[in-house]
Amino acid sequence: MKNHPDDRSDNVERIQTNIDNTLRNIEAAEEVIAGTPDKKKKKDLKAKNERRNDALDAMRHEIQDEAHDRQKRKK
Repeated sequence: MKNHPDDRSDNVERIQTNIDNTLRNIEAAEEVIAGTPDKKKKKDLKAKNERRNDALDAMRHEIQDEAHDRQKRKK
């Protein structure tokens, strides 16, 4: 098995893309929640959005760490 070097150069951009995608998914789920009478579907989507919001918090923390590390490597 070949080891790959640790290339973190695009981590900030990759994490930001994940944040953007998660925000779009939350919005889409909110639209479905608003437009469906199905109580189970609403409950499931609300729970999923809660998990997405938790993930967003973690990604925002991670992006700050990565940006800080990037800044340190430039020095």
